[in-house]
Amino acid sequence: MSYKLFIPGPIAVSEKTLRAMAQPMIGHRSTDFVALYQGLQPGLQELMYTQDPVYLSTSSAWGVMEGSLHNVVAKKVLNCMNGAFSDKWNDVALRDGKQATALKFEWGQPIDPEAVRKELATGAYDAITIIHNETSCGCMSDLPALMKVLREFPDVISIIDSVSSLSAMPIKKDELGIDVLISGSQKALAMPPGLSFLSVSKRALDRAAKVANRGYYFDYLEFQKNHEAGMTPSTPVIPLFYALKSKLEDIKAEGLEARYARHARLNQAVRDFIFSKGFKLFPKEGYGSVTLNCFANTVGIDVAAWNKILKSKHKLVIDGGYGKLKGKTFRISNMGDETDETIAALIKSLDSALAETPKAA
Repeated sequence: MSYKLFIPGPIAVSEKTLRAMAQPMIGHRSTDFVALYQGLQPGLQELMYTQDPVYLSTSSAWGVMEGSLHNVVAKKVLNCMNGAFSDKWNDVALRDGKQATALKFEWGQPIDPEAVRKELATGAYDAITIIHNETSCGCMSDLPALMKVLREFPDVISIIDSVSSLSAMPIKKDELGIDVLISGSQKALAMPPGLSFLSVSKRALDRAAKVANRGYYFDYLEFQKNHEAGMTPSTPVIPLFYALKSKLEDIKAEGLEARYARHARLNQAVRDFIFSKGFKLFPKEGYGSVTLNCFANTVGIDVAAWNKILKSKHKLVIDGGYGKLKGKTFRISNMGDETDETIAALIKSLDSALAETPKAA
């Protein structure tokens, strides 16, 4: 059965993007590939507001998120946690044998800059991890405020996950002073999963050069060496490079400011409709995501039943809540290629299916 995804990722992929992947294969050490790789750089750098290279990795974002720990953590990492995925980053650090501290906030609460300042002031850390837009609870922390604090600690390398926010709002890497900016293909960029991006500052590269046991697949220095030759360290997922080329063309045609405005507008449209039905936003007021909404199930509906109706009768699915929030919340994405028309159709379907949905037992 074919149905459309309005979950936080992967999300719906356009026919144009899918067709772009169906091009003849080329060798990853060929001049054709070098031209493809180098042709992607200006658009990626514009998207990340950076003069630094943007490396491409055949992996989920978690590959380069974990790999970044191997590259820059020599002493101790501070993991800022306010949802399932930021919680996981701390678990990954401990599994990797790194010294790590969990700076915990309740799910749905933004990361507090003052709490970060207080912890970093101990001098115990040489790296910090932050998930900008925590999709598990729809909470978007104030990245400029956090980076203002981090600039006070030049020995601390910042690793920022922008997987579900990059291209939906401006994230000005160089201006903010971000050392490592990470993203992935399957969320706001509306591509299939399997490709991740990271832009690494010279400061982070210098740190990596001094850190032992970086491994190979996610070694920053290997990325940089191959980048200079217009290549990737290992055989990449070439069809997704073509998809990325197509997507960057789309973004350029739309214009970044128009893209940001579209995401904000569609996000608010979904929010206004769901509010009209008596539900409330789950994250703290003022810190809701612009790429999805996570709503508290304040009306007490059977979210699983609602989603079943949406899937069977309307050929679409939303998310019924992540982890410990399952059934207590629901998440609806507006990211990627959605338009005023597609979101209007979504809202019509949500309304119709809601009328048939029973209360939770």
